[in-house]
Amino acid sequence: MNTVVKLTAAGAAIIALMTAVMIAIPGAQALVEGMDSGSTSWMLTASLLVFLMIPGVAFFYGGMLRKQSMSSIMAQTLLAIGVMTLSWVILGYSLAFGGSGGIIGNFDFFFFNGLIEDVDFGEGANALGFAMFQMMFAALTAAIVLGACAERVRFTAMAWFLVFWSVFVYVPMAHWVWGGGFESLFEWMGVNFQVLDFAGGDVVHICAGMTGLGIIAVVGSRKESTRKSRAHSIPLAFIGAMMLWVGWFGFNGGSGAWADGTAIRAMFVSQLAAAAAMVAWCICQYLVVGRVGVLGLIAGAIAGLVAITPGAGYVGIPESFVIGLVGGVVCFFAVRFIHSKCSFDDALDVFGVHGVGGIWGGIATGLFAQAKYTGGIDGLFFGSTDLIIGQIIAILITIVFCFVVSYAITFLLSKIMKVRIPEEEEPIGQDLVEHGEPAYMI
Repeated sequence: MNTVVKLTAAGAAIIALMTAVMIAIPGAQALVEGMDSGSTSWMLTASLLVFLMIPGVAFFYGGMLRKQSMSSIMAQTLLAIGVMTLSWVILGYSLAFGGSGGIIGNFDFFFFNGLIEDVDFGEGANALGFAMFQMMFAALTAAIVLGACAERVRFTAMAWFLVFWSVFVYVPMAHWVWGGGFESLFEWMGVNFQVLDFAGGDVVHICAGMTGLGIIAVVGSRKESTRKSRAHSIPLAFIGAMMLWVGWFGFNGGSGAWADGTAIRAMFVSQLAAAAAMVAWCICQYLVVGRVGVLGLIAGAIAGLVAITPGAGYVGIPESFVIGLVGGVVCFFAVRFIHSKCSFDDALDVFGVHGVGGIWGGIATGLFAQAKYTGGIDGLFFGSTDLIIGQIIAILITIVFCFVVSYAITFLLSKIMKVRIPEEEEPIGQDLVEHGEPAYMI
């Protein structure tokens, strides 16, 4: 009993001392008073939801591949988390969000310097929380890329690719769209064009799609037998897709940085667009193929989520329905066209869904954005041409830049190391050849 009393007294003394310090030190008191606890809590929650999407990608991709590729895609997904986290903390965030305008940021936040002390990101939102949220975006984008070039790129080669890609592709894209780069470009051109990308249509989806194509252009296609193989686990793909869908509420809802009406609307229109696109894909598949499959329904929902991402905080409810509906149709026929008419092997339709869906979403934002949601910028259907022109320019720059630089990185790596696994090892699978860990022991 004496021990309990002593511990209780000691605990009370520590709490009293901490309270006195908080009151006595102005900086500590400002830390509490300057932070909007609701927005900070939402930012932390949204960060966790976006992080949840990364293992979702692993299950989603792995389920759609052969069983001998399951461990490989999980390993590469973990690799994306590790490389992108370190790159973002050391240099990426500073180059993306340090300073404003120009081609690239600065070194003000090198190794997250100053972010711990700097609480006020705007209206009480936490700066370190925002940096962490954006770190999850970087890791997720890298994970999405993996689906395009699955079952043929060596683990070590992918590691080096992501190191360079994180700095030379993802960081410039984040700076141009969210750090003021495109705004500075248009100001230098003497025009009033605008670019809006609420949650990463350019930065995440088009970038991932074009990056995948850049890698594929160097490493080539898989063997025909591998390309024709069926998904080994539809339940895994379903679980992964549902994790992505749930995580997308944080992905889009958290991109406004604050717990407010914009977050609510972004989450709502995300759900609506996903449902509309899934139904649209379902109808198209039934009319063209004569049946509807689980993987088609999944792909339709993700197409809708991709399409609404650029405008989630900028469009109204009816407009989001149209965006999702058109997104489902456009992505369905894009995937079918790529499979039947194109020679490149986009293994898991990263370009067909993320690339094409992101392009449509960016254009749709330029069509449907409303000043009451954007803070004064209207889309084409509400009387202004500045936004749609800016969106198209940004999309074209994203397409060319991400493809060319990703191709260049992969090409240069291929000159100093083996990037592609040998053809004779492909049927065996990277699970055994590279990792020695088959996903299934039966």
